[in-house]
Formats: sequence, structure tokens, C-alpha cells
Amino acid sequence: MMRLEKLYKEKIVPHLMKEFNYKSPMEVPRVLKVSLNMGLGEGSQNNKLIQDAVEELTFIAGQRAVITRAKKSIAAFKLREGQPIGVRVTLRRERMWAFLDKLFNVALPRVRDFRGIPDRGFDGRGNFTLGIREHTIFPEVDLDKVERVKGMNVTIVTSAKTDKEGKVLLKMLGLPFKK
Repeated sequence: MMRLEKLYKEKIVPHLMKEFNYKSPMEVPRVLKVSLNMGLGEGSQNNKLIQDAVEELTFIAGQRAVITRAKKSIAAFKLREGQPIGVRVTLRRERMWAFLDKLFNVALPRVRDFRGIPDRGFDGRGNFTLGIREHTIFPEVDLDKVERVKGMNVTIVTSAKTDKEGKVLLKMLGLPFKK
């Protein structure tokens, strides 16, 4: 059992049951999945950029990343339907807990001038999206092999009904929100 998962089951579930007056442990919000996405607009012209992103995101997530393709053609962006425009990966269970542990305790503290994450990334249903400007904050990324620094979105999907429940859950798991 992962360290973060153990913390969730032993400490967070009883605390949330008390705080939100849940009658059953099954009502307590939990993390369902974590979705990582790298949007690469120039990827439609540069296939090597897409392949590098697949490789790097696979290292970061510990699971094979898939290429996302354009759904529609958009002439203004020189984009045709079916062209590769990004890479993504969805993590669940053990890999999800391992990634969250690494994100909260290793990667985010490596961000320059880090003072916490703003809490405006909630969607109204308890899910949280966080933008990362540089994928190089992850220890798996070999800086010598990186040609271009890429940004990525990390979406943490929870079973929380409200943003308040979701925020309390993520804060107790160790996500460093701004004061």
C-alpha cells in the first residue's frame, strides 16, 4: 500500500467523516484518477517533438502516454483533422497514489520561488486542475536530453460533491495551497 493511500485510509477518512458529518465511510470523498496532459500546438508540424513528449510523460507517469489528435481542421492554426497535437496519460490506483506522492513531496518543492498553489483551479464539483510550466521539475526527466521545456496540466478527479470537500481532501493529502 502506498504511503499516501495509507495516510488517506487511516487519518483522512475519519477526519472528513467528523468534519462533514458523513454517516458512512463510503460517502467520504476520494481521489478517483489523475490525468496528465501536454498540449503541443507545434507538434502538428514537428513529429520529433511529439515523440519526445510521449517518452518524457511516460517516464514521469510510469505508464505509457498516448498521442491526442485534432478532432477538427482549423485553418488559422494550420491544423488538419487527425494531426497529433498533444500527449496524455490517465493514472489510477497504485500509479495514481505514487504520482501524487511524488508531485506533492518532490516535484512541487523544486519549483523556483514556490509559495504554494492558488486554489482557483477547482471546477465546482471538487475536481482540481493544476498547470505546471516546466516538466523538468520531475526527477525522472534527464535535463541533458530535454530539447524544449514543456508545460503540462495535472487534473485530480475526486468523488467530492463540492469544491470545499475537494479542497479539504487535497490539503490533507499534502497539496500545498497558498495561505
